[in-house]
Formats: sequence, structure tokens, C-alpha cells
Amino acid sequence: MKKLGALVRVKSVVPLEKFQVRLGFDDGTVRVIDLEPFLWGPVFETIRNDPKVFRSVKVEGGTIVWENGADIDPDVLYYDLKPAWMEKHEAVR
Repeated sequence: MKKLGALVRVKSVVPLEKFQVRLGFDDGTVRVIDLEPFLWGPVFETIRNDPKVFRSVKVEGGTIVWENGADIDPDVLYYDLKPAWMEKHEAVR
């Protein structure tokens, strides 16, 4: 299991090409992250299928969110962790 450092929160988000975003974190780190692996499951369906909905991403409560309530844990994004669905899938193997 990967040991995490300090908790960080998202301060800014800028949608880029396809499913990429530029995230600014509260420790000053800026990263470009491809969110495609995280957009799995019914709550992300409209986000995956409609670029306008994807681009409506915003920061709320220290993480990125969409109007339908979908969000992604900021620690997962900052520490480059695997999406939960991927970990569950690998555990079944």
C-alpha cells in the first residue's frame, strides 16, 4: 500500500484537451492529469459522453466536482493513485 504524505486539496481546475485537466493544489503544485481512468461508472456516464458536461468541472470543498454530484478524491489525484474501480477489479483477479 502506498504511504501518503500530507493531505492536499485542489485549489483550481482548468479543463484541457479530451479528458485532461490542469489542477492547482494548495501546496503550490500544478499537474496535468488525464481523468479518463477515473470517469468510470454510472455517475460519470454523462461526463464521459458530453464534452460540455466534462468541461463544467469546478472546485468545491477542495476537490473537483460536477453538477450531478460526481467528484474525485483529491488525494487520489495528487498522489497518482489508482481509481477505486481499478483496485477492486485487480483484487478479483
